[in-house]
Amino acid sequence: MAYRAPVRDFQFIFDHVVDFGQVVQTDRFAEATPDVTEAILTEAGKLCSDVLAPLQREGDMHPAVLENGVVRTSPGFGDGYRAIAEGGWIGISAPSEYGGMGLPMTVTTAVNEMMAGACLSLQLNPLMSQGQIEALEHHASDALKELYLPKLISGEWCGTMNLTEPQAGSDVGALSTKAADNGDGTYAITGQKIYISWGDNDFSENVCHLVLARLPDGAPGTKGISLFMVPKYLPNEGGSVGKANSLKVVSLEHKMGLHGSPTAVMQYDGATGWLVGEAHGGMRAMFTMMNNARLGVGGQGIGAAEGAFQHALTYAEERKQGASPIEGGTGTIIDHADVRRMLTTMKAELFAVRSIALSCAAAIDMATATGDVDWSARAAFLTPIAKAHGTDMGIEISQMGVQVHGGMGFIEETGAAQFSRDVRVTAIYEGTNGIQAMDLVARKLMDKGEAAFRLLEEVEQAAEREREMFPKKSEALWSAAESLRETTEWLLTRDDLNDRFAGAVPYLRAWARVLGAHFHLRAARAEGGDGPRTHLARFFIKRILPEHAALLIHARQGAEGLYALSPEDLAS
Repeated sequence: MAYRAPVRDFQFIFDHVVDFGQVVQTDRFAEATPDVTEAILTEAGKLCSDVLAPLQREGDMHPAVLENGVVRTSPGFGDGYRAIAEGGWIGISAPSEYGGMGLPMTVTTAVNEMMAGACLSLQLNPLMSQGQIEALEHHASDALKELYLPKLISGEWCGTMNLTEPQAGSDVGALSTKAADNGDGTYAITGQKIYISWGDNDFSENVCHLVLARLPDGAPGTKGISLFMVPKYLPNEGGSVGKANSLKVVSLEHKMGLHGSPTAVMQYDGATGWLVGEAHGGMRAMFTMMNNARLGVGGQGIGAAEGAFQHALTYAEERKQGASPIEGGTGTIIDHADVRRMLTTMKAELFAVRSIALSCAAAIDMATATGDVDWSARAAFLTPIAKAHGTDMGIEISQMGVQVHGGMGFIEETGAAQFSRDVRVTAIYEGTNGIQAMDLVARKLMDKGEAAFRLLEEVEQAAEREREMFPKKSEALWSAAESLRETTEWLLTRDDLNDRFAGAVPYLRAWARVLGAHFHLRAARAEGGDGPRTHLARFFIKRILPEHAALLIHARQGAEGLYALSPEDLAS
């Protein structure tokens, strides 16, 4: 099956669903005109379809390996990476003064999703570099920026992020990696980090690690953590690579999926590093990188879902099994009601979650371009929804893709299972989806729900405007939004955060259901109320949106019932 980048869907969402036009109207992004955007999406689509997609199976069947301390990447990955770098796709949103394109995050989100759909294992690499570029842009000294940013943006050097340790996963403050001042502007970094995506490769000149570590006077917990740039090779004066630093890849993890992406255990033994940002301000700098990385990971889930959907659709159009139950059918399994249900669900879910992610990206762009705090709050509120729901849908749609294949889905040679294996970890990356939901009901409601209520007001007003053209669909959406408003108000009355946390995951998904219906309705309006997008909107609103009611009941139950069973009861 050949992956086809969904360029037309992105262009439609830009033009009619997330109002990308307002981004282009700002001075900051005035050059991202429709013609320019269309050309960029088209070229990126060709790269993904023609160059990256053929590497998908190569990475799974011929994993990256560690040989005598050297990481050997999957066949073709070096050429694929160079095609990404030479096309300028790593620095698509990076500052132009260092060689980037300076384009909106909305465009980057679309391009990254297409690359993830084509070959998720390889796409992880530029995503890491993009996050590092952003962190350095906002927090590094001018000297570090001038040295590292051009190299990272061009793709000559790659970037990673090093947070996790064996005893410090989600609890980053428990890390034990140490940093000692060398007295010459550098620091000696000592410790071990695990789960480092693309911790090394054999196709870039240098690998630049952003490492969280604690200075001797650093306070316990996250407040005492600093961030350091620790490159594989120490740069010379002119920016060329010099001698090897005191760090190494100890081993590569044996993973469920993403076999083409080397996930390393990294050891630092007094490695030379440079402070990024202020001492003890590492978490602030790292979160600059992580917030957009969360949107990027959501896009990885959506990309994998797109690949799984296309794979399943192709199979369903070719596989003959049983008699066709419909008049004038094709004679293949796509005629069968349950197969059609699965494929239509996959298509409807993809449009909804893609629109959520691009809406989040557009809010980031508007916040960047205008400095408006309301746009910043909107972007912050949508980020955990885009990350968690994007990756949840990646998992669910890829599993559905296996099911469409029937028994052949369980056979590795078909490639259907790879999407499911590869995407599974995205629900854990950059803060588990449970943590995303907890963030939504806690930190993102610290404004007393103002950002949430503004978004709900927008949804309800849109539903009101569509009552004449879509009376039943509009009423269903308005009622769902009102129920979500009532649950948000209930959560705000809970003094015990554990009562919020207990229903955080269903609450987040209820938001995704309401926003998905909202965007589907906008698509139906843009189409004129009759056509494929209108049929898809009807399917989503009639068959998927009603889930919000049960989800909100769950969200309002509080924490007490969760503790009725003791650990002993659970084990018995």
